[in-house]
Amino acid sequence: MRKSAIMNETAKEWTRMNVALRNSLDRIAPQQQQSLPHVADEDALKSAMRRMSGGVSVITAGVGDERTGATVTSATALSVDPPTMIVNINRSSSSWPIISRYGHFCVNILSAEQQDVADRFAGKGGLKGVERYDGAEWFTLASGASVLRGALAGIDCEVDEVIERHSHAIILGRVVSIVAGDGHSLVYSNGRYGRFSL
Repeated sequence: MRKSAIMNETAKEWTRMNVALRNSLDRIAPQQQQSLPHVADEDALKSAMRRMSGGVSVITAGVGDERTGATVTSATALSVDPPTMIVNINRSSSSWPIISRYGHFCVNILSAEQQDVADRFAGKGGLKGVERYDGAEWFTLASGASVLRGALAGIDCEVDEVIERHSHAIILGRVVSIVAGDGHSLVYSNGRYGRFSL
């Protein structure tokens, strides 16, 4: 077979494959197709990150009437040796100056039954500061930060290092004590709470 004939057959085969691929893509529902790229701005990043499910925690800090806190999905273990947690807190939030002043925080990992606590610490209903602690039982461990009774876990930390970048403070906490409970995790994805159970 001559070279031009081989090239002609190859081109026909590529055309058949492209038509088959286009037909396959046309059968995919529009919501399953990849959306067009967006400019990498604040709204696009928030929208992208909302698609990732995450465990819900309440970060607590302060003592007495200076207690405050925030609901987060960004708390994670940085290291187990030594035990170290990492949380990201907006520097314009009421929690940041209290964490900075007291040098402590507690990561309270919420159970599926504690959505009301998550809502309060997210500021639902305009609650601020110590008001967010109403309606739940709290105690303290080594650092003095509040631990939620009945949480799946309370990870008590002393601030080890702070990295201030852009809008947030990246806070590394040396774990000084831990309490653990039982239950199913409260999760958050795409603007809604849910639960995870095995």
